[in-house]
Amino acid sequence: MKPRSSAAQPSLPGNFLRQAINQDLERGTYSTRRWGGSPGDARHHAGGAPDIARIRTRFPPEPNGYLHIGHAKSISVNFGLARAYQGVCHLRFDDTNPEKEDVEYVESIKDSVRWLGFDWEVGGTSHLYHASDYFDFMYRAAEYLIEAGLAYVDEQSAGQLRDHRGDFARPGVNSPFRDRSAAENLRRFRQMRDGELQEGAAILRAKIDMASPNINLRDPTLYRIKYAQHHSSGSRWCIYPMYAFAHPIEDALENITHSIATLEFEDQRPFYDWLLQHLAQGGLINTPPPRQYEFARLNLTYVVTSKRKLKQLVDEGHVGGWDDPRMPTIAGLRRRGYTPGALQLFADRIGVSKADSWIDYPVLEGALRDDLEPSSARAMVVLDPVRLVVTNWDEAMGPGHLEPCSAPVHPRDPERGERTFSFGRDLWVERADYSESPSPDFFRLSPGKLVRLKYGYVIQCTGAVKSGTGAVTEIHARLLPETKSGTAGAAAVKVKGTITWVGVADCVQAEVRLFDRLFTVPQPGAGERSFLEELNAASVKVVTAYGEPSLRQTLPEQRVQFERQGYFVADRHDHQPDRGELVFNRTTTLT
Repeated sequence: MKPRSSAAQPSLPGNFLRQAINQDLERGTYSTRRWGGSPGDARHHAGGAPDIARIRTRFPPEPNGYLHIGHAKSISVNFGLARAYQGVCHLRFDDTNPEKEDVEYVESIKDSVRWLGFDWEVGGTSHLYHASDYFDFMYRAAEYLIEAGLAYVDEQSAGQLRDHRGDFARPGVNSPFRDRSAAENLRRFRQMRDGELQEGAAILRAKIDMASPNINLRDPTLYRIKYAQHHSSGSRWCIYPMYAFAHPIEDALENITHSIATLEFEDQRPFYDWLLQHLAQGGLINTPPPRQYEFARLNLTYVVTSKRKLKQLVDEGHVGGWDDPRMPTIAGLRRRGYTPGALQLFADRIGVSKADSWIDYPVLEGALRDDLEPSSARAMVVLDPVRLVVTNWDEAMGPGHLEPCSAPVHPRDPERGERTFSFGRDLWVERADYSESPSPDFFRLSPGKLVRLKYGYVIQCTGAVKSGTGAVTEIHARLLPETKSGTAGAAAVKVKGTITWVGVADCVQAEVRLFDRLFTVPQPGAGERSFLEELNAASVKVVTAYGEPSLRQTLPEQRVQFERQGYFVADRHDHQPDRGELVFNRTTTLT
């Protein structure tokens, strides 16, 4: 990475975050800051070289679940800004809540970030950090606040704390423990640390203003007692910092310049600034301190993004796991066939703003189709098959003859070559492509009508065979021999309908999973009904389909457009072509 310059970044697509960054670069707000080579306190960074990163951002997930599409937007914003401004984005695990966190989630988060096309390694240096690595400094910062008269140990009950906090209509009430001496507070806080008090017996609070109209400034909690095994630090600590206390400290130690959060943290910003101002005055952190900016979180129709609700769906068996293709998790979207490019395009299109709004799911599907169309190979697949018999085949073409047919792998990219398949007496076609009593605008198979079988021949339907229940079991048609696609006679017969098909002789059998939206309403759980009551019972249908022989070559996660059907992906877990097990998930329809 080249040394940074204080010059403004060349003009880029505008939003309020870019405007703030451009202003800081023009003013040289962070141009004198130094970087100690790793996170650390003021002394650590003072001994380092000038920070070559023009900006530093961070993506700070809590490892208590799998990332979802809302996180994909945040990843794109934070890593994308760092990339655009020759900066660095840190991946930081906010692991300050040991009861809900797990190494499984840590690994899944790393995998998701990298799959989206981003990395926390810059110039051979890893910028992957854990909040738990800063527990020693956080404790030191807490003792500093106590000694400065800015924090105290409160031993009220949970009910008293709740009652004394007040609400938007009435101010809070000072705790009876608020005016204890610094020495006494320090003694009690060390007893908390040393495991001499029970959970719930005491908390450490900042001393700010119990009458503040911003309830977040009414002496917020900094530390609580929690006897739990931490996935990283083990049992070393029995007191853990609250997120509102830990988060700004983490930003400061990591030299973050622009701390980008979602709107629910806007009311927390005054405390963020209060804490960093006092720690800077005490010489504990680098200056100038980071600044927090908030943007609207992603609200997407027909989706829930609450980690609690997503975990409930998994734990109660409503879905097959965190990577179920119906889930809005990044792992689920990936298995469904979404691409990093589609999610990035979606994030770019919806942009960032300060106003909460709902994004219609079709906006995401539109970005997905736009990304898949130019890259996806084509194939013909019949999802609801019924046999079509060309009754004059032996007479017209010869007994047992198979006519080779071909089609482009991609219609707008001839360099990708051709795919080949055989046309014979017996074919598979879609059941819905036949009607005995068609409407005037039905141009597919019906008695007496001519139809082109795509890339093959024109046929004339002569009728169908039905079961005792009236279901069609076989369709009959006659071949027009001189009408093969690509030959001189192809245009000799005019038809209004063209349908897809596959040959019985060389087709492959596949399991195809037809996924639909997981919920039946645009905003699940928005009313008085439980979001579980709004689950779509028909969100997945599994069918046995027949497809072109080219599908034998597909690899897991390879995306294909099934002509007339939609976009599909070979399942990353269950698709095993070397064993003849072909499994495809529907990603989205064509429209």
